[in-house]
Amino acid sequence: MSNVLKITGLRVAYGGIQAVKGIDLEVNRGELITLIGANGAGKTTALKAITGTLPDCTVEGHIDYMGAPIKGLNSFQLVKKQLAMVPEGRGVFTRMSIHENLMMGAYTRDDKAGIAADIDKWFGIFPRLKERSAQMAGTLSGGEQQMLAMARALMSHPQLLLLDEPSMGLSPIMVEKIFEVIRTVSAQGVTILLVEQNAKLALQAAHRGYVMDSGLITMSGDADRMLDDPRVREAYLGEG
Repeated sequence: MSNVLKITGLRVAYGGIQAVKGIDLEVNRGELITLIGANGAGKTTALKAITGTLPDCTVEGHIDYMGAPIKGLNSFQLVKKQLAMVPEGRGVFTRMSIHENLMMGAYTRDDKAGIAADIDKWFGIFPRLKERSAQMAGTLSGGEQQMLAMARALMSHPQLLLLDEPSMGLSPIMVEKIFEVIRTVSAQGVTILLVEQNAKLALQAAHRGYVMDSGLITMSGDADRMLDDPRVREAYLGEG
């Protein structure tokens, strides 16, 4: 399998605080990889280092996407390179309709027929959005906004989709629905890096997993094996 993303020796420091302390991570084409860990472990910082969306800080190490370095590129340049991120908190355009949000996701494209076909495709996977396509995004529930943020990112035809805490703040029923959608999107061949606090659902959905603790990768491997690992079960699944 070919690397879509390869991170080597990534370090991120804010002033004297080392948030990420030298991590290695790779995502191969077609994989759903999850990065799990406790709150404050450095997971979101690592994602934002990939996308160049961190505030003032020092980023060291190598970040290669599709075989080329991307450290230092602006986020809009990454979208043109078909790397998309759904941020923590969703970030939908609240005063635009669902349909307008999806069109914004396709702003790097000019194939009108293809864009229309993709909107139909993702409406098929997110039927709640189709029912409400003219509705303002700010009036949607948290779960519906999460679906919209994912569909909007997918409109850019990403070679890599980054998902940051997609289940945060959602009801248990909606969390299950979001993970069902994540598995569906993965089955469509989209390569995904998922940062998630719900370790059990994340590992059940993923091919491989990485555990991050205090800025370091402390464990990695096949997701099924990690689900059965006593250390993971005790620390992240609440099972002794």
